Amino acid sequence: MSAVVRVPGSKSLTNRALVLAALADGPSTVTGALRARDTLLMGRALDALGAELVGLDDDGPITVTPHAFTGPAHVDCGLAGTVMRFMPPVAALADGDVRFDGDPRARVRPMSAVIEALEALGVDIDDDGRRTLPFTVKGLGSVAGGEVTIDASASSQFVSALLLSAAQFDSGVVVHHRGAAVPSMPHIAMSVALLREHGVEVDVDATDPTAASWTVLPGPIRALDRVVEPDLSNAAPFLAAALVTGGSVTVPGWPVRTTQPGDALRDLFARMGARVRLDDAGLTVAAGDRLVGLDADLRDVGELTPVLAAVCALASTPSRLSGIGHLRGHETDRLAALVHEINNLGGDAEENGDGLVIRPRPLRGGVVETYEDHRMATAAAVLGLAVPGVEVVDVATTGKTLPDFVAMWASMVGSRAA
Repeated sequence: MSAVVRVPGSKSLTNRALVLAALADGPSTVTGALRARDTLLMGRALDALGAELVGLDDDGPITVTPHAFTGPAHVDCGLAGTVMRFMPPVAALADGDVRFDGDPRARVRPMSAVIEALEALGVDIDDDGRRTLPFTVKGLGSVAGGEVTIDASASSQFVSALLLSAAQFDSGVVVHHRGAAVPSMPHIAMSVALLREHGVEVDVDATDPTAASWTVLPGPIRALDRVVEPDLSNAAPFLAAALVTGGSVTVPGWPVRTTQPGDALRDLFARMGARVRLDDAGLTVAAGDRLVGLDADLRDVGELTPVLAAVCALASTPSRLSGIGHLRGHETDRLAALVHEINNLGGDAEENGDGLVIRPRPLRGGVVETYEDHRMATAAAVLGLAVPGVEVVDVATTGKTLPDFVAMWASMVGSRAA
């Protein structure tokens, strides 16, 4: 196989860009935005609060015009962590009640850090003591802001959620994290970088991921036209396909510098034996002489774990993936799901306190469940390229972040046959 695969815009960048555009001091245009379930839910949530989004349901640029946020309103979070966590601080700035709910699985995803932080900042939230969805933010049109301490060891989104809206709080915000190391720190760095590009002053002390602090000063969020980079994490299954088929895949538009955690794929796949090249054509990953296992701490790049685990299950030597205990609280318990599905195909995988151990063993065909989890579905697709007879259940769940996945995959596989 030798294929060129163009991936659409970053979900993480798109949803942060939409939030900041809706909070800005004038209209902004977001070009290259991802259109997928998570991003459409974010756009519709902002629209429900009063922001004007033109072009959300098209393929072109999205123009966002801020307006005063008002309730009553309802926000459907689906299964999107960014919506259920980024939007409550925005809703706290609305004048009126904003009700949040989502898919059944969303009701068990961790939310207490955001809810309790907002309450500590003076926001009234009615959740019947659940600390999860569904709940109602009783907005008064403003948030006093101030200093708050949270435990963000379950998700970096807890920190980003508070930072993105904080410049609109009367006193800004100082967020202190105290607890186990924060996972996915690059996503917080992404939020900080975007805020600074919008003219917001942010100070960071994150040398110790168990005791980090972020300060956002109050002030205007400058309107800014933005072009969204390709989603590097969504490129993972396509690049992995090169390794497991002995082929080559190029992703055009790969940025030379980025805050996206998916950029770590360059190093991670190289360590597994791939030949990796970044040039004007994009990022090219080609299979090397031998596919070897991976020993890596994935705390900062946990979203890459399912596809990496699939590749590890096909490697010739054992793998140890650590720092990913927080994945038990994602769309599904990803560690348990990966172990069950790999072993169901005849593999040898086990979970420990903070990760996975995967040992080489010949795999056989079978049905792979996806648990309504887009990254489990893409991992299963990777296994199916190398193992005859793999059937992926509900591959359409990839629509959460990559609605054209099936067509893109079929096109890439077609290049293999050619």
